[in-house]
Amino acid sequence: MVDVHSQTEAIPAAYPGAPDGLSDKAAAISSNVVWQRIEAYIGRRYTEREIEWVLEGSAGDQWRPPIGPLVSRVARFWGDQWELLTLLDGPHGICLPFDGSYQITATVGAGPVPAAVSEAYRRLAEYLGEAKRSNPNLSSYKMDVGGLDISYERPMNWSARALIHSGAADLLRHYRRAA
Repeated sequence: MVDVHSQTEAIPAAYPGAPDGLSDKAAAISSNVVWQRIEAYIGRRYTEREIEWVLEGSAGDQWRPPIGPLVSRVARFWGDQWELLTLLDGPHGICLPFDGSYQITATVGAGPVPAAVSEAYRRLAEYLGEAKRSNPNLSSYKMDVGGLDISYERPMNWSARALIHSGAADLLRHYRRAA
């Protein structure tokens, strides 16, 4: 079994742009904020950035990076110091040839944004844009308008659960990283 001691992901130089057709309210939401929420939920990146893992494993173990796709990688093995090492790919991940600690520095992120991920972006941005229009601290209200009772209620954690409530999480299910 491979133990991951740390994972350090750099912020990319740029995120993919926002999809076309957003309302004015949704377009006003920072695309970086929307992409950061989506990327925190999935294991795939669409713009390049560096990521480093420090892990420990046994000879013969195979490890699959939880974030991808990997564009390139450099590996080091700890002896008395970090020493460069070429790691081969196996059928279930990257093969570890020795018992010990490894440092893998990779460039991840490539490819066009799939339609489902663009639609998840749209749903999340529209939800956040609409929610931002109303009082963000208001969780419920009641009003009597000429004998007609109007009430509104939303969960206290509505903003934190925006990915779920907007329907974006359902579209991202196939891109979800294994925890």
